[in-house]
Amino acid sequence: MKYAICQELFVDWDWKRQCRFIAETGYTGVEVAPFTLASHPSEISADRRKELKSIADDHGLEIIGLHWLLAKTEGLHLTTNNTATRARTVDYLNQLTDLCGDLGGSVMVFGSPQQRNLEEGVTPERAMDNAIALFRECLPRFSDRGVTLCMEPLTTKETNFCNTCADAKKIIEKIDHPFFRLHQDVKAMLSEATPVPELIHEFSDMTKHFHANDSNLLGPGMGETDFIPIFEALKETKYDGWVSVEVFDYSPGAERIAMDSLKNMKNAWQHVVDKK
Repeated sequence: MKYAICQELFVDWDWKRQCRFIAETGYTGVEVAPFTLASHPSEISADRRKELKSIADDHGLEIIGLHWLLAKTEGLHLTTNNTATRARTVDYLNQLTDLCGDLGGSVMVFGSPQQRNLEEGVTPERAMDNAIALFRECLPRFSDRGVTLCMEPLTTKETNFCNTCADAKKIIEKIDHPFFRLHQDVKAMLSEATPVPELIHEFSDMTKHFHANDSNLLGPGMGETDFIPIFEALKETKYDGWVSVEVFDYSPGAERIAMDSLKNMKNAWQHVVDKK
C-alpha cells in the first residue's frame, strides 16, 4: 500500500519543513492543495516548480498530484450556463494540469463543492451537460501531461451536484476517456446507503485515487470507522493507487493527525495481510 497525505493541514509550515516531517513520519507521497503554494498557478515560476519538486525528491517523497482545485478562487464554476465563466475554468484547470505535471504529479481530484453547485435556473440535466462539455475541453491537456482528472462525489451537505459514486460514473462513462476517472473518499462514501467496501468493489474498474478519513472529519481510525474491511476491499480489488489522508478538522494538530493516521492505516493493512 502506498500512503500519502494532503498537506494543507500543515498550516503556516514552509515546504521544506512539511516534506521533512511527512517523510520522517513514514509517508512516501504528498498531495498538494494549490492555494497553499500561491493564489494562482501562474504565480508559481518554472524555477519554483523545480525547487518544490527537488525538495520533495530530496526527502524521498513523490508529489502525487493536486486536490481542492478551485478552492479560494473567484469567477470559476463547473456547471454554470455562463460560457465566459466556463472558458475561464477550462483555462484554470489547464494551468493546474501543467503545474501538476511540472511537480511530477499524475492525479488531480475535482472536489470544489461550491464551484459546482447548481446555480438558479440550471437544471440537473443542463448542469451535467455543462460539466461534461467543460471537462472534454480539458482532455487534450490531461493527455499531453499524463495527468488523470478524478471526479469526487461529495455529500449533499456539501453540494447538490454529483453526490454518489453512481453519479460520478454517469459523467465518467459519457466522457469515456482514460484520463478521466473516479476518486473515492471514505467520508463521502459513508453518506451513501451502500457500505463503503461494497462501493469499492462496485466501482473498482474506474477508481484511480482514494482519500482516507473518518466520519468525524479526522484521519482514518481517529473516529468510529472500521478501516479493516475498507482495506480488505482495496486488496481484493487489487487497487494499486495511493491512499491519501485528507482531514477537515485540524484541532488535534498536524503532527498527531499525520502520525496517528499512518499508524492506524498500517495496523488495518497488517490485519488484512495477516488474515490472508
